[in-house]
Amino acid sequence: MLFNSYVFIFFFLPLTLCVYFFLAKRSSVANAGNSVDDSVDNPVGNSTGTNCCRVSPNAWLTVASLVFYGWWDYRYVPLMVGSIAFNYAIGKLIVKRPGKLPGNLPNKNPGSLPDKYSGQKSLLVAGIAGNLLLLAYFKYANFFIANLNGILNVSGISGVTGILDLSALHTGVILPLGISFFTFTQIAYLVDVYRGKAGEYGFVNYSLFVTFFPHLLAGPIIHHGEMMPQFSSRRNGSVDYENLSRGLFLFFAGLFKKAVIADTLAVWANHGFANTAALDLFGAWQSSLSYTLQLYFDFSGYTDMAIGASLMFNIRLPINFDSPYKATDIQDFWRRWHITLSRFLRDYVYIPLGGSRSTSARTALNLMATFLLGGLWHGAGWTFVLWGALHGSAMVIHRTWKKLGLSMHTALAWIITFNFINASWVVFRAKTTAEALEVLKAMAGLNGVSPLWGKISQATELLEKSASVVRLLNTAIAKNHIHTIALCLLLAVLYKNSTELANQMRPAPRYLVYLAITASVAILHLNGATQFIYYNF
Repeated sequence: MLFNSYVFIFFFLPLTLCVYFFLAKRSSVANAGNSVDDSVDNPVGNSTGTNCCRVSPNAWLTVASLVFYGWWDYRYVPLMVGSIAFNYAIGKLIVKRPGKLPGNLPNKNPGSLPDKYSGQKSLLVAGIAGNLLLLAYFKYANFFIANLNGILNVSGISGVTGILDLSALHTGVILPLGISFFTFTQIAYLVDVYRGKAGEYGFVNYSLFVTFFPHLLAGPIIHHGEMMPQFSSRRNGSVDYENLSRGLFLFFAGLFKKAVIADTLAVWANHGFANTAALDLFGAWQSSLSYTLQLYFDFSGYTDMAIGASLMFNIRLPINFDSPYKATDIQDFWRRWHITLSRFLRDYVYIPLGGSRSTSARTALNLMATFLLGGLWHGAGWTFVLWGALHGSAMVIHRTWKKLGLSMHTALAWIITFNFINASWVVFRAKTTAEALEVLKAMAGLNGVSPLWGKISQATELLEKSASVVRLLNTAIAKNHIHTIALCLLLAVLYKNSTELANQMRPAPRYLVYLAITASVAILHLNGATQFIYYNF
């Protein structure tokens, strides 16, 4: 089910909210007269009869989240349920294993742990391996098979290819939506259980932690430490009108970003990347900037909708974007872009590899390994690996630059950083490295320059033939696409982001008018709603 769909906005979300708060109120009434103070958070995992009643709202959210996931393809619901059951069981076994790890071990090297912890280590390895095998089969099998067959052919032993070609085993398999996100979430949980940083939770709350529909398909990547206390809190069972209003504000701001801005920019980006050989200087920059801005408004729009929908349930998801195109260096960019992924890679890849605790050469190697894995996480293709390598190299250069005590003017630093990010998104978007090189060559002016007005006319004609032109306001936008790109860039770089606007929101008529206009325009653009970009990753 898509956030940007009528069925979600007018049926699923209102129904889920109403039933959730109804069940929470009923649970609160059942708790009346109980000796436990209702104002105090109380874990659902308790065995008291009162708390059994309190499971109902979370159980409802879990079921609703599975329906939300199964709306796309019900056949993958058992896969998710099986993944949850597997990881929950492994987590409980690690906790109950004799010689439970004390909390002061997270900073130690797991490879040097005493023998009495080897049982837990084996369970952790088995749990991580199970998750990675599932991810590898659905997301990377074809990639590895194609490369294996390519190596065999190049090696001159193609006769063996028929024997080793396992592609038939993977024919017709569709990548389950959100598998990267819920797999990483559960791997992080198992590692924290092993480190002694996570305790035992009830199965319903753990299931909700994994399936909670706002974050399920494209993040943010959540951490048990920030979510479990919220799922167990009695305070979240009552309607909070401030959270509800801010949640609506964020949701429709995100919907506007997606339906009005990102989907309009997608037309130019898709056209350019579908005709890379024909691009000249102007066309290449138009295509690359369109995709750079489309990706930001699409993904941050989804995140706004996710955080907003969650906030309506009084559940706070972590911030995932903080105006990333305002960054003046690559490290600053990764502190602002897909923040929860950066956090995961830092805590569960970079630091375990040794982080910056060793020599400069080893630190550079750790950075490269982290970003290569981060690139491969986004998709099974060499363009993603190359994209990761570019950002890893940029981080190494930045670290060396800072170590030498060098600096530059802020404006120049922003120009270099933004143009690097824009160029790297070309590699990220392209289907092949050859296609990426064609766009980059055109951006460098190697394919020539055509008159500006001719390009404007071509783009206008393209949009007039597009289905998107029938949407409200799109005719005006189509005829001023250069202005549109410039305006979107200014919004991304100079204006406050939606989180900042929501935080300063106060009960006032102007916010109601703003919300009404934003919601109306966004909903009117839902004809032919498109899938979010990060569903593919």
